[in-house]
Amino acid sequence: MSTSTTASVSTHILDTSVGRPAPGVAVRLSARSGREADWRALGGSATDTDGRCKDLPALPEGTTHVRLDFEVEPYWETSANRQADAQQDAPANRDSGAGAFFPEVAITFAVVPGEHYHVPLLLNPFGYSVYRGS
Repeated sequence: MSTSTTASVSTHILDTSVGRPAPGVAVRLSARSGREADWRALGGSATDTDGRCKDLPALPEGTTHVRLDFEVEPYWETSANRQADAQQDAPANRDSGAGAFFPEVAITFAVVPGEHYHVPLLLNPFGYSVYRGS
């Protein structure tokens, strides 16, 4: 929850290749207070069955930039998702043993105190998109 001196962050993931939430994806939250400051790891969570992280750590006062790191490779390696991938016209190198094309997704964005930032990740095997939601 944001206060007048802090911002807050939430996220969720939708697997657009199957039109469903992406459960069980680890998400790490980091913050810094200024462009030149070092990143501070704040902790993390994992997406629930609805693809949402409802328990990300609070941001410290003075946070100006936030980074969400999504560990998506294990999600793509599950048998249910391999089956969904096999139904697509994916490039031949998909099964080359190289693993996920994007094994992780890192999203960095600026924040201001008092605002809430909901940052959804729209994910598919060969691409992703993010936006500031509500």
